[in-house]
Amino acid sequence: GTATRSKVIHNFVIRPSGSDSELKLEKDGMSDTESKVDSGVPEVPVPPDDTPEVLNKALSGLSSRWKNWWVRGILTLAMISFFFFIIYLGPMVLMMIVLCVQIKCFQEIITIGYSVYHSYHLPWFRTLSWYFLLCVNYFFYGETVTDYFFTLVQREEPLRILSKYHRFISFALYLTGFCMFVLSLVKKHYRLQFYMFGWTHVTLLIVVTQSHLIIHNLFEGMIWFIVPISCVICNDIMAYMFGFFFGRTPLIKLSPKKTWEGFIGGFFSTIVFGIMLSYVMAGYRYFVCPVEFNNDSNSFQVDCEPSDLFQLQDYALPSIMESVTGWTTVHLYPFQIHSIALSSFASIVGPFGGFFASGFKRAFKIKDFANTIPGHGGIMDRFDCQYLMATFVNVYIASFIRGPNPSKVIQQLLALRADQQLHIFNSLKAHLTEKGLLPALEEATA
Repeated sequence: GTATRSKVIHNFVIRPSGSDSELKLEKDGMSDTESKVDSGVPEVPVPPDDTPEVLNKALSGLSSRWKNWWVRGILTLAMISFFFFIIYLGPMVLMMIVLCVQIKCFQEIITIGYSVYHSYHLPWFRTLSWYFLLCVNYFFYGETVTDYFFTLVQREEPLRILSKYHRFISFALYLTGFCMFVLSLVKKHYRLQFYMFGWTHVTLLIVVTQSHLIIHNLFEGMIWFIVPISCVICNDIMAYMFGFFFGRTPLIKLSPKKTWEGFIGGFFSTIVFGIMLSYVMAGYRYFVCPVEFNNDSNSFQVDCEPSDLFQLQDYALPSIMESVTGWTTVHLYPFQIHSIALSSFASIVGPFGGFFASGFKRAFKIKDFANTIPGHGGIMDRFDCQYLMATFVNVYIASFIRGPNPSKVIQQLLALRADQQLHIFNSLKAHLTEKGLLPALEEATA
């Protein structure tokens, strides 16, 4: 009847488009808040330009394009110099830097959430966000301490107790925060509070979990930490350089300044850089040996007999390359072959971490996560690709590199009761005897 037709007309709005017409379905009962969330979000205040006054004066005669180029270039060199400095200071300092970067990235993303949803007035929520960060870090770092400092943990009674009940304590801490969140729920703000609860947990997943993987990679050997990070940095720099000077073809709408020329130039540059850097670093034990804790000196040590992965080997060249170069074989470290996989990921898939961050920033109408580094934005703007790279390296090591670790097995055996150790000894002895290995070992010992 008439009421039905009126409802249909209300639901469909006819808009002319040239000679045709479009039908647009509008949702009934959508509140102003929901419409605001779906159609757009409040803009986050744009931070002021914090370029150092010295640079502003020195570059005042240049166009904004070239001024930005010089500012980015100078501060990139400064950051690379700082990166080399912390590598020189050793693995412990690197771990502390990773933790500091993680906290700053978390703060930048959470601050955006507060600004967008105007949630400063919500009870307990700023406190709860940082409390959850503390809980997750306690869990991950506690797991790391138990794995890599096993002997120290077993030697100290308080640490041994904390290690034994670590997961239960971690769960109890998280559960406390969860209950506090439920108790903090306020009428008329339920949806907003759940937005921020989800925002916090996704941030923890993206930032804290993946920064923990960076530390795990570091324990495998500093080369697994330095080469991937350096490849991402190289790709970022070279893609920017190729795009700045030769860029003509847009790559992706999410990031209009990215070009195919920059993407391709960055790829080949990163492959060459990764192979060269791997060749240099693979010759030093300081970089290739796993980072281990010395119980006698109570300090980290990086000393071992390098594995086959870091021993020079001869590789036969394909006939096509042989005809071009005139070489039949090349002298390479096996790690250099793995570096090709790392470099390829850093230059092909790694940029998607940046595209993801670009989409995030566009969604909330911001240019950068923060203004911590002039010309570069916030710390998260520099690490958007690094976290994705860290996850890939960790999965790559677990899938193709890492084998059983005898030292960890022995540590766990020593923590068992005497009767359990004796049972395992007898089982192992019977197994070796059955395989015919034990008599050979006994003769060799005799």
